[in-house]
Amino acid sequence: MVLGLLALILAGGRGERLRPLTLTRPKALLEVGGKPILSYVLEAVRSVGIREAVLVVKYMEDAIRFWLKDGSSFGLKVSYVRQEEVRGTADAISSALDVLESREEVLVVHGDLLISGEALRPVIEEHEKHKPVATLGVVEVKRPSEFGMVLTEDGWLRDLIEKPSKWEWRPLANSGIYVLSREALEAMREVKPTEEGEYRATDVLKGFAQKGDYVRVAEIRASDWLDVGRPWDLLEANERVLKSIEPDVRGDVEPGAHILGPVVVSEGARIRSGAYIEGPAYIGPGADVGPNCYIRPYTSVGAKARIGNACEIKNSIIMEGTHIAHLSYVGDSVIGAYCNLGAGTITANLRFDKANIKMMVRGRRVDTGRRKLGVIMGDHVQTGIGVLLMPGVRIWPRCWIGPNLVVYKDVTEEGTFVLLEQELAYREAGAKPT
Repeated sequence: MVLGLLALILAGGRGERLRPLTLTRPKALLEVGGKPILSYVLEAVRSVGIREAVLVVKYMEDAIRFWLKDGSSFGLKVSYVRQEEVRGTADAISSALDVLESREEVLVVHGDLLISGEALRPVIEEHEKHKPVATLGVVEVKRPSEFGMVLTEDGWLRDLIEKPSKWEWRPLANSGIYVLSREALEAMREVKPTEEGEYRATDVLKGFAQKGDYVRVAEIRASDWLDVGRPWDLLEANERVLKSIEPDVRGDVEPGAHILGPVVVSEGARIRSGAYIEGPAYIGPGADVGPNCYIRPYTSVGAKARIGNACEIKNSIIMEGTHIAHLSYVGDSVIGAYCNLGAGTITANLRFDKANIKMMVRGRRVDTGRRKLGVIMGDHVQTGIGVLLMPGVRIWPRCWIGPNLVVYKDVTEEGTFVLLEQELAYREAGAKPT
């Protein structure tokens, strides 16, 4: 579609709102539907004819470099630029200007978006048509207070307001997708920091918009775009991906196992007798499911994970190497890699009053907009037998939750051992109580 256009992918952020999951991996490598989020961005870029990409990296950059390497597996030529400090999108773009020296136009994409090529096309086409200083992709959202909101007039940007408390206009948000001309790229060096010390690309675009008709806007369909910025967004992203899968059974399915609807059973996976899997669902390479368990729709089970006898998993992401072996229920949850849930571990996912679940995000209690939401568990967590996890709880990596505990609050100290202390009374068997 585009001859010579290069993609600049911003993948250096710490992903603090996605903790505890991003304490052990960069957010761009969080998996939905069996693949890292970054893979969907790269596939989208490739689908519109782009052949070269530069990734701006910083936080856990070695993991991204190791996973992606030179990009040839995606049909791309990929190089990397290191952002010395994570100081905002304008700073990230500025850090790549030396390698972009010969480029007159660049497609900029945030690396934590779930997108298809259909999200990029309208932005590129609008820019090619009008040749403005920049073109900004916008998308209609339901909660304006959570996004940078956009005011437009006749297809031109007029203002950008970050996370307004009230919004009376059409709810169009900044999508994190731009095409920038050389003039806009160079302006990223000149932007002034916010009070928090952040250098924002949106401030550059806002400055151009205040001068007149300099920045075009191109609307993206909401169905082609999702900002994966908070833990519960992973569940929506996983659901969107799984809705589009086709049945593909490559693993070993024993007699007596039942697979209904679109289910991917990857090579090396084993589905034991008595397992009942309702699609859409994804079972990763080497995973072991069953016997006699229930995998409900919109569940992704990672590579070499184990789902055992009398377990039920519903609308959840179970990451690589995790064991949920006996008599457990996991619903509307994200379970990190290499966890071990003791027999009888239950995740509650619904309040008595049916109100939306709230979760702590960067020190603030946030309405998730979800009536059902279970636990967000970091990597290498272990639970004892009979552990009950209340809706919206987060558990940091490498924590141990002792047996017979009800966990109502987040456990946010990595490596914590939470246990129930009790006093025991001993008396002669058969003696009357005093």
